[in-house]
Amino acid sequence: MNIGGCRYLLLVLLLVCAGCANITAPTGGKRDATPPKLIKIAPSDSLLNTKVSRIYIDFDEYIVVSDATKEVELSPMLPIAPVVTGNNRRVTVKIVDSLLEPNTTYRLSFGNAIKDLHESNPFSKYTYTFSTGAYFDSLQLLGQIINAATGLPDSSGAWVELYSGAEADSAVVRHKPKYITKADGKGVFTFKGLPKRDFKIYALKDANNNMVYDGNGEQIAFNNTIVTPGDSTANRIVLKIFEEIADTAAKRKTDSLQKAKALRMGKEPKGEEAFSYLINVDSSDVSKRTFDLTNDIKIIFNKIPVLARQKITLSYDSAGVTYTPECRYKTDSAHPNQLYVIPPHWAEDRVYTLKLAKGFAKDTTGKEIMPARFSFRTWGDEEYGKLKLHLPTKYYDRKYVLLINSDKDTVANTPVSDTMVKLVHLRPARYTIRLIVDANGNGKWDTGDLFAKRQPEEVVPYNEPVSVKAGWDMVIDFDTKPTTGKKGDKGGVR
Repeated sequence: MNIGGCRYLLLVLLLVCAGCANITAPTGGKRDATPPKLIKIAPSDSLLNTKVSRIYIDFDEYIVVSDATKEVELSPMLPIAPVVTGNNRRVTVKIVDSLLEPNTTYRLSFGNAIKDLHESNPFSKYTYTFSTGAYFDSLQLLGQIINAATGLPDSSGAWVELYSGAEADSAVVRHKPKYITKADGKGVFTFKGLPKRDFKIYALKDANNNMVYDGNGEQIAFNNTIVTPGDSTANRIVLKIFEEIADTAAKRKTDSLQKAKALRMGKEPKGEEAFSYLINVDSSDVSKRTFDLTNDIKIIFNKIPVLARQKITLSYDSAGVTYTPECRYKTDSAHPNQLYVIPPHWAEDRVYTLKLAKGFAKDTTGKEIMPARFSFRTWGDEEYGKLKLHLPTKYYDRKYVLLINSDKDTVANTPVSDTMVKLVHLRPARYTIRLIVDANGNGKWDTGDLFAKRQPEEVVPYNEPVSVKAGWDMVIDFDTKPTTGKKGDKGGVR
């Protein structure tokens, strides 16, 4: 072969290799979004006069069963829960049939426990029904769970539980309920297939998934009266879910006694730290405005202090003149290690100096804490938003308390004494507004008590959170949506 032929052959080989290098693997088709399809179930659904002990459910594709203990519900509940397993295309359910009661309708809901093997598409919204008697119970109860603290629908997906009306109130803390269902994201719940019996009804935010109320961070709701299922959807039950107050008084008393005993023995408790404190001001750069006018100065000691308040002074300069306002000093029994320094008012965009002179605080053994001086600058007016709130005359009653909260703080907690409320120093944030029906007149919202049969105080919420921006004015009618306007718009746009 001549040289030209060799070159031609080499060029062909290079082109073939380049074409091979560009070959790509075929892409997959569309993702399978179809849930498994039920092919056969045995024994068949909706049988009467039957005690079902084992159910076989066959599907058109391979399936898996996950979170069965949370997703699968048998109502009414049994002391031993059904065992649900999956293998290839079949789901098997085992029920201890000796626990089934006579003349009772049972409904087995699978939630999202059954999914296809590859794409996890759930076989959902399916309920298997059978009756041990000659008929199916067909009555129902429905209602909504309200978050008692906010007055808004509860979105936590709490359980709703039914106990026999003849049982004691303590049943909810002793054993699992007879019937259960789960509320949706708007707090709405429905029981179907109930018998004509009297029940006690509860809502439970169950932290450990044991279906009984344990207190300690769990939330509970109860109805004041016995409920009876019916064949109408007209009567809706409202359950206000709340967290009870934890009893920490005993622990505080024990800790105090142990500490006092150690001091009487002439020594500090084991592991006791040196006497120190923290303060909520930023003194790193007085040219920057860092202190919020709505705050008080807070000094947090690591031990309960003995104070010499005359040695604590707050001052600021204005036009070359130093002012020392007469401050209030506040502590409370719940936090005896905290001291609040409260001036009559804060001047905007001013440098303040807090002087803590020698001997201003000692611990209970007489040891003095280190003196100090802190300088900081307050915020200016333009860094805040303003709010005018119109309250309908029906709320013009001191039994109502106005509560305005941001995500972190309470900015208003006061009895309603006027139909117009003005707030001029609101930090940019989202705020919730609500009215409390202050039944006991103590000026705050009170939670409920299950065994005292005391419902939480009623809360009337404003219809949506309010976003406040720096330099903006807002005008709100409590029963309508808010309007906003820029600073200088003389109260905003309405």
